[in-house]
Amino acid sequence: MQGIVKATEEYEEWVDKVLPLDPADLEFKHEQMRTSSFAFLRATFYRWMQLFPKTCEDLMSGPDVLAVGDLHIENFGTWRDAEGRLVWGINDFDEAAWLPYTNDLVRLAVSFQLAIDASHLKIDIGEACEAILDGYLKSLETGGAPFVLAEQHGGLRRLATGELRNPVAFWDKMAAMAPLKKVKFEEGKTTLLASLPVADMPCELKARRAGLGSLGHPRYVALADMCGGKIAREAKALAPSSALWVGLEKASTDLLYPQILQHSVRCLDPFVSFQGIWLVRRLAPDCSRIELTQLPAERDELRLAEAMGRETANIHLGSRDQILSVINHLENLPKKWLRKACATMADEVRTDFEKYKAN
Repeated sequence: MQGIVKATEEYEEWVDKVLPLDPADLEFKHEQMRTSSFAFLRATFYRWMQLFPKTCEDLMSGPDVLAVGDLHIENFGTWRDAEGRLVWGINDFDEAAWLPYTNDLVRLAVSFQLAIDASHLKIDIGEACEAILDGYLKSLETGGAPFVLAEQHGGLRRLATGELRNPVAFWDKMAAMAPLKKVKFEEGKTTLLASLPVADMPCELKARRAGLGSLGHPRYVALADMCGGKIAREAKALAPSSALWVGLEKASTDLLYPQILQHSVRCLDPFVSFQGIWLVRRLAPDCSRIELTQLPAERDELRLAEAMGRETANIHLGSRDQILSVINHLENLPKKWLRKACATMADEVRTDFEKYKAN
């Protein structure tokens, strides 16, 4: 297997043939990949797809589900459902693919480990793994339930409404984005403008640099005033999952993002839509991912891990004909299997990070 530098070059060449990438954004992505092992993990799912099947070969026998793929602790956020209720859960399915259910669990656990390494979390990794598995299995056995932050889930509600998600700061950040000077993909611009609530609505077009895994993909934002306040819509171009790049047997040339949303246990965001390769969504202070730096000082990290395990099961429950097999497989795995796999894959990520940082 080639090293991380060569893998990165070949993967980006592969994506660029399907979806021309922005060179400046790619350069920024490479800089971010050198800042921490956690940022490196977020940016390099393609490398994970090379390593996991070989490093954790014993776990590849787990039943395949329509999985998140690129799951990690910062892949969770909030949105508003059709009733206007605040909902928490996984909010990024760019890398959705048919994978063994174990992939998502191990990757989530590794993200906890690397967040602990960076002093973002204080939880013991063994306890985190147990909490993830406990939440996951309980949710599978009970049929799952979305996380509506109303009468229940007070801890998650406090996490989702912290001061760092202040609307004033959010809209100031939106306004400060650079104007969109050149549009490479007219269909993206057309799709974006069609998503606004009023035809020919006056708006500012912005170029947005966000995320890490999809950094380099075209992102167009329309920022407008409506009824005394700001609104924003984003159109982001999607590429095929990295599972296709590594040639996994069940890898699909189709974008599975819409399918995973429709079939999982979920309160849908009515503002999310798809037009070809373009994902369109509303941007707002309470419609975005939650970063580790946004977590409140007082938090129950054990419950957070358990909730993330439950939400992972909510997604896997979309593959309903596989759930009994998943439960049976899970119950027959060795004790502390997740802790062991987490340690092994975390070491792989750290080793690649050090090599890439030194390059």
